[in-house]
Amino acid sequence: MSANKSVSVAQAVIHHDAALRVIQAAVAKAEALGIRVCVAVVDSAGTVRRARSRIPREPCGRARPDHRQVGTVPPGQRQSRRSRQGSGGCGEADGSRGVSVTRWPLIAVILALPTLLPLAAALGSFTRLDAELWSHLSDYVLPQVLPTTLLLLLFVSVGVSLLGTALALLVDLFEFPGRRVFSWALLLPMAMPAYVLATVFVGALDYAGGVATFLRERGVLLPDLRNLAGASLVLIAALYPYVYLVVRSSLAGQGARVLEAARTLGLSPTQAVLRVALPLSAPAILGGTLLAAMETLADFGAVSAFNVDTLASAIYKAWFALFSVDAALQLAGVLLVLVLVLLVLQARVQNARRVATASGPPAQRRRLQPFGAALAVLACSLVVALCFVAPLIQLGIWSARHLGDFDGRLLQSGINALLLGLLAAALVVTIALLLAYAARRSPGRVVRAAARTATLGYALPGALLAVGLYAPLAALFGRLNETLGWTLMLQGGLALMLMAYAVRFTAVAHAPVMAGLSRIRPSLDEASRLAGLTGLAQLRRVHLPLLRPGLAAAAALVFVDVMKEMPITLMTRPFGWDTLAVRIFELTSEGQWQRAALPALAIVAVGLVPVWWLVRNLDSGGREHGTAA
Repeated sequence: MSANKSVSVAQAVIHHDAALRVIQAAVAKAEALGIRVCVAVVDSAGTVRRARSRIPREPCGRARPDHRQVGTVPPGQRQSRRSRQGSGGCGEADGSRGVSVTRWPLIAVILALPTLLPLAAALGSFTRLDAELWSHLSDYVLPQVLPTTLLLLLFVSVGVSLLGTALALLVDLFEFPGRRVFSWALLLPMAMPAYVLATVFVGALDYAGGVATFLRERGVLLPDLRNLAGASLVLIAALYPYVYLVVRSSLAGQGARVLEAARTLGLSPTQAVLRVALPLSAPAILGGTLLAAMETLADFGAVSAFNVDTLASAIYKAWFALFSVDAALQLAGVLLVLVLVLLVLQARVQNARRVATASGPPAQRRRLQPFGAALAVLACSLVVALCFVAPLIQLGIWSARHLGDFDGRLLQSGINALLLGLLAAALVVTIALLLAYAARRSPGRVVRAAARTATLGYALPGALLAVGLYAPLAALFGRLNETLGWTLMLQGGLALMLMAYAVRFTAVAHAPVMAGLSRIRPSLDEASRLAGLTGLAQLRRVHLPLLRPGLAAAAALVFVDVMKEMPITLMTRPFGWDTLAVRIFELTSEGQWQRAALPALAIVAVGLVPVWWLVRNLDSGGREHGTAA
């Protein structure tokens, strides 16, 4: 073999520092034979170090590009980096075997574009207002639905912040009988969508309901619940876990030093909680409240059950009762303004949470006296019973009475829901994986901005997404029909449903996928590149096997959310394509509350899956306190 020829004959990844001497000896022997050897050594710290033989006539310092291929490159002519990468040296492989690094920002931008479509359509509706239509909306619709929406936001926000914060303080800072059980039982209402909870309360407590009839026969008259107050109470019961969860996380991060410092200043335990723990948890409280407020704006089924007209329900009525897409789009623009206000507040709260973060060892819980412990047990028991256990029992009783309703139509609705959940989970997880991998391969402003945009859809109400995606796509396909003669049926298509699901739930899948990728050390990427794996091949053969737990969690979360989603499915489904959520809406719209129990019970059973996953991770990653007398 000629001495002026460098031949790459071996690439290896060694995981022991003790083998470095053996490698160096092998490199020396190869150099004596005129053979070039490229070796990657991964030390105990996970750092990749390269060792290779010196090419003949190569300087002892850093080699110039014209020394890379001695004898094959004319003097003074330098090779480009891309041409060097596939030459068998230690550089990265080129893009011919995968996706080039420069293409990942483009992929991220393309994946973020569907989220911008409903935003542009809703905000753009203000630039082409129909004077007559807007006059009707501003005179008759907005004066009714806008104050109702704002009042509902106010009542629910105050309710969830008070209830969720009080329960989090009680469970996290005090010791009482059953505390460990209540710590996860208080999360169970997350498994029951607000429209299912509304179905139970209206069906049981309405004038013709079983509970109302039982009490009326004994001289007790219940007030009418089908109003703003009833809708607010049900939404508080369904959404308080958002505040409870984030406040518990905030309290867990404060540590013992904060409360001990307050005690050294002469504050009593109660004063330490009120004057120290609560102010430090204020950003978390506000953050959880804003999440609940966004869910309130997006709610459609619960307010419909209580005959409360909000912006979300007005969008549905404008489209399907007035058959006016333009009116629905202009109402969606008003709703989007409220959503953007909440998003701005959420961004400021996140910055405040970074500043207000404290740390330290876990604080000891204070053991409550018998009377206080009894009150704590009673309060937690009432919340769990009223928000989950009693509604679940009522659903079980109604389902047993109407087992005969389990017919082919209900079975087909369940199959449709499963199919939609599986298709949406596969699509959304793929989008989230590509976004996360783009951020890993090409971190930069473009990819970060695209990821933020793509995950913005979770804050957008389903009714807004449905009309915001339908209107511009219908206009586009209408133009194609006029100019090219293409006839495309958009309304009632599965493609539109899946696109809306992807926009709304990408954020749900993005978080666990990003968490899984962050646990894969960059040294593994470099080692796999030395083995010739680049681009999508590296993703398929190296990262995907390690990401299976995160991908499974993301798929499960998206699947459950799609199963529970009502407005998107109701407004974009093909004709006759019913799901469990749509079946519940149809039955409750006809006042058949008890017959809606079977599909509602199935949705609750599916909803328990993410709650179980959340509780398991909360227990494994949570803290264990001591107990102070």
